[in-house]
Amino acid sequence: MRFPTGHVARRRNAFLLLGLVLVLVGAVFALPKPAPVAALVSSGLPTSYQSAAAELRQQELPTSEVAPAIVVYSHEDGSPLTEADKTAITARAAALAPLAVGGRTAPPSYSPDGTVAVVAVPLDTSDADTVPATVQKVRTVAAADLPEGLRAQVTGGPAIIADLTKVFEGADTTLLAATAAVVAVLLLITYRSPWLWLVPLVVVGIAEQVTTKLVALLAPQFGIVVGPEAAGITSVLVFGAATDYALLLIARYRERLRQEDSRFHGMQIALRRTSEAILASAATVTLALLTLLLAQQESLRGIGFSSAVGVVVAAAFGLFVLPAAMVVFGRGLFWPFVPRVGDQPREGRFWGRIGELVQRRPNVVGIGATLVLVVMALGSIGVSVGLSQNEQFRVKPEAVLGSETLASAFPAGSSAPAAVLTNPASVDAVVAAAKGVPGVVSATPGQTAGDVAQVDVVLSAEPGSEQSYTEVRALREALAAVPGADAVVGGDTATRLDGRDAAIRDAEVVIPIVLLIVFVVLVLLLRSLFAPVLLVATVLGTFFAALGVSWWICQHVLGYPALDNSVLLLSFLFLVALGVDYNIFLATRAREEALTSTTRDGMLVALKATGGVITSAGILLAAVFAVLGVLPLIALAQVGLIVCIGVLLDTLLVRTVLVPALAFVFGERFWWPAKVDGRGHHDDEGGVVLDDDAAAVTA
Repeated sequence: MRFPTGHVARRRNAFLLLGLVLVLVGAVFALPKPAPVAALVSSGLPTSYQSAAAELRQQELPTSEVAPAIVVYSHEDGSPLTEADKTAITARAAALAPLAVGGRTAPPSYSPDGTVAVVAVPLDTSDADTVPATVQKVRTVAAADLPEGLRAQVTGGPAIIADLTKVFEGADTTLLAATAAVVAVLLLITYRSPWLWLVPLVVVGIAEQVTTKLVALLAPQFGIVVGPEAAGITSVLVFGAATDYALLLIARYRERLRQEDSRFHGMQIALRRTSEAILASAATVTLALLTLLLAQQESLRGIGFSSAVGVVVAAAFGLFVLPAAMVVFGRGLFWPFVPRVGDQPREGRFWGRIGELVQRRPNVVGIGATLVLVVMALGSIGVSVGLSQNEQFRVKPEAVLGSETLASAFPAGSSAPAAVLTNPASVDAVVAAAKGVPGVVSATPGQTAGDVAQVDVVLSAEPGSEQSYTEVRALREALAAVPGADAVVGGDTATRLDGRDAAIRDAEVVIPIVLLIVFVVLVLLLRSLFAPVLLVATVLGTFFAALGVSWWICQHVLGYPALDNSVLLLSFLFLVALGVDYNIFLATRAREEALTSTTRDGMLVALKATGGVITSAGILLAAVFAVLGVLPLIALAQVGLIVCIGVLLDTLLVRTVLVPALAFVFGERFWWPAKVDGRGHHDDEGGVVLDDDAAAVTA
């Protein structure tokens, strides 16, 4: 396949292209950034879910943009509040009044056991940008002049927003710096050159920054909401994918430099040999990511869109910018291991020996590798999904600690009551029905405006726990039976329940489509039906094995009680989409070599040629995803853990041991229904020409 990227490796074109890229990058960054798209509701769920419908109806109420910050007073040791404490708390409530909407706060409420006091401070949340500063003022005033031993913790909706904003401050910079450092170290180890690693690192870094700007420019045009978690995942993905493509290209380029006097001609041939694999890989990952646009959760659609843009940019920089940059600097870039014409390759010896061992006993090795995956996958039995609100953070912020203190003395649901929206005529009937539901502590009429009325319902269970979900379901079932009420249940717990249901639905829709995309791409690329079935099966085995090991680590090492709702789908998507990269790198080279010999010999040559590249790429990609652990949310740390373990398994066991074993066992049948063995010969440029029809086939 003669791909037009070969032109970028010509002497004059390389300099022109790099100059043009600099101009285009500058132009992209000079474009004004449009206003980001705001979600219709804060949860990003469609209004077919009750929580989203409830939030829309709440917007019609006069104080829809008012939410209470809850100040919780207590002693660390849990001892009862003294009279001096109560006097100070009353004084603090009066001092907080100027910060409250309407200029007043309710008198402090005390728990039945006298250990905790609560002061609710209604705050204006119409401008999300000002909420963190307002909450900080509340915290400063609430904690001033307290008796020794008395503490103030601020929780509630506005405090959660403020703490989320705070923990993400600087997170993008930290993530980018950590990712770049990991890539730099691993490239330095891979190439053992003080200069070579700088070129792919700079190219990848520019690609990441261009992606960030393009996503900001394009997302509003398509009505896509891109959250902070999408930005973090996209940065990691761009670094990982672009570096993988760089490793593949540079390895093939180094091969050609041992056979070509001209580095420009060598790069042209290297591009012809790798462009098909890179394009197939990028297309597969991009299409897989775009399936997230079918998700109901706005956050997943944002991740899918921004990550797809990132992979396209990564592939473009890998096929155009990196080759031009490499040839501009010449052979000396590889110093001290400069490849010269006639040099014998040093890389590939280890994986060549591994391949020879596998070739001797392919059945035993294949069964053994499969059993390893099965044993690891057993750990995924009984995996629990769904973290409560208080379990979302790696390090608990004040809002979570305050919620836990509140739950220790008041009904756990006091910090996040359910909001029932109905019509004014049905308020009394809704209150009566709600009070009859097991787990409901209280039901109180709230605001009314026009044809919308709110009833505040306090549940007994901790918000976001399985018991709270049961109580919300029971409440919805009871209110659905109230004639003419048209009641919907919203609030934090209801939103989390609907989010989990949406995650299940999204997984059921997206996962089969992703598998179909991967299978079709492999069929078109390998001109085979049987090989793609085997390769997709190995990818699935890798995912379940990684999930099993990760779930064991989450439970017994990290102490996480469950996986977050979105973790399974995102982990599956990234592992399958990225795992197929290594399938493509290995299988395309194996098919190319098999055309001039046999499938078994071709796979052995492919393993020698790509084993080192795949190992380096896999270790680098695993390390890059592990960097997600520096972010404050447990969900992102869990995605990073599963993908990291899965990529390592894929790199060190599946792609370099199990897949070769399968090829050795099945021989020519591996490519069924195509006939591959010995149908061609190598041309002068290292490509393959078929003897029967003279068609050039490269990988």
